[in-house]
Amino acid sequence: MLKNNTKAPNFILPSTSKEKYSLKDSLGKYVVIYFYPKDDTPGCTIETNDFNKLLLKFKKLECEVYGISKDNLKSHDKFREKYKIKFNLLADEEIKVLKKYKVWGKKKFMGREFMGIIRTTFLIDKKGKIIKIWDNVKVKDHAKEVLETLKIVTKK
Repeated sequence: MLKNNTKAPNFILPSTSKEKYSLKDSLGKYVVIYFYPKDDTPGCTIETNDFNKLLLKFKKLECEVYGISKDNLKSHDKFREKYKIKFNLLADEEIKVLKKYKVWGKKKFMGREFMGIIRTTFLIDKKGKIIKIWDNVKVKDHAKEVLETLKIVTKK
């Protein structure tokens, strides 16, 4: 498990911006990275739309937001278009970053066990350190909670 106050593992992933995104690109800014199971599914859509609605508030606090799942860029592009998402989604089809961030694990659904993405959010500071980790996220009001935490952090 990754811990607060430790360096966030760097990574490079394909982005819906059509450029590759590296966490190093965001040094000097706060970053929210949220890992979600699948594009255009009920919980993931609520979570993504909530971050999208609050995006300007995150930006005012010098914070970028990125969603990561194992869906490919084509799926991400459709998802972004459908809901007019204004931030980039990153594709981890090889599950490398998911494993690096320890968010790939056993899940249970309707009595079945399988490997999948454990919905987790990381708030990272301007130097690349993890400020806070939310694991097993409940989507309702989650983006708001992350924003409130960021507001507290930026007042220090």
